[in-house]
Amino acid sequence: MADTDQTPNASEQFAFTPEQQELRTAIRGFCAEHSDEATIRQLMESRPAFDQKAWTRIGSELGVLGLGVPEELDGSGGGLVDAAIVVEELGAALFCGPVFGTLALSIPALVAAPESPVRTETLAPLVAGTRAAAFAVPDRGGRFAPDAVSVRATSSGDTWTLSGTVARVVDADAADTLLVTAVVPDGVSLFVVDATESGVERTVLSTMDLTRPQATVEFFDAPARLLADSSQAPEVCQHALHVGSTLLAAEQVGAAQHLLDLSVAYAKERLQFGRPIGSFQAVKHRIADMLVEQEHARSAAYYAAWALQDRTDNPALVTSIAQATCSAAFTRIATDTVQVHGGIGFTWEHQTHLYFKRAFTDAALLGSAEEHRSRIAELVLDGTTTDYEVPVATG
Repeated sequence: MADTDQTPNASEQFAFTPEQQELRTAIRGFCAEHSDEATIRQLMESRPAFDQKAWTRIGSELGVLGLGVPEELDGSGGGLVDAAIVVEELGAALFCGPVFGTLALSIPALVAAPESPVRTETLAPLVAGTRAAAFAVPDRGGRFAPDAVSVRATSSGDTWTLSGTVARVVDADAADTLLVTAVVPDGVSLFVVDATESGVERTVLSTMDLTRPQATVEFFDAPARLLADSSQAPEVCQHALHVGSTLLAAEQVGAAQHLLDLSVAYAKERLQFGRPIGSFQAVKHRIADMLVEQEHARSAAYYAAWALQDRTDNPALVTSIAQATCSAAFTRIATDTVQVHGGIGFTWEHQTHLYFKRAFTDAALLGSAEEHRSRIAELVLDGTTTDYEVPVATG
């Protein structure tokens, strides 16, 4: 979005720049090449469920994994709005890859972490797309939950080992790197663990959405490197969860838009009683309602991205508004798309079911719409906040 020295008016505030439009076009072209329906169905049955060559291309050739990462940290610069555009297009194509674990959560955590060799060495290959990451950090409705940390850290001099189990870690099966919170004598710290080393075992879970695999991760005296100590880890983790919630909302917007486009196209071509079904009032009104929900969701998602990027609003509030709005919109549009498509919409062979399962999985990842509405009430009506403040990234 265009930057101005003065307060922008309504028409300027949410205008994408030509460069951002070109970015959208580039990602859409990439998805057309690497994320068609046949490829999605093939990858979601694979282990790990993504194409490493395509993932490396996203990082090294397109450079989008480094959006929001300062250039001095080998990133692409840009901001969260740029990253949201990328994730929206990947969501529209239902791209199979560790987008959530790497781009949405782990990279923002590393950017927010204090300067150290561990941060630099871990971040560089993630930005390049040569490695992937997962975020093994507990949350309750997108809010960091230190009391739920189930891993313990033990130190011997400058070396650390971790023991314990973290359940339902998204993208853990694809991850080379794990960011893990663990209990230490004075609280909870954040560590980096090489998932390919001994002492780490991953058990892939049977999930509803096969395009977004999850795994239980067990640590048996696994070697770890300290990324953020107990005085810094809570803020770093909460920052990552705010960014993750915002990018998840952008993904929901992209997938919902794809379903809306499918519904409109089908309503134009499907004939009933010699007329397109889109001419019938019941179908016409349903699709109109879907459009209203989608536009509302898009505004909420991009406002959250803009507000976090420019630090213009309460991060807990804007991310909860985005998640409450986008989760509800995506699940509603996914359900209505099945209805609009009628008989064919109820068959597993139709792509609507892939999106339907993603919709209900996404709605539970970082808190349900109901949980986020409750938080909005706390923040607005009660005037309270329990989220940690967003740290300033150091470079």
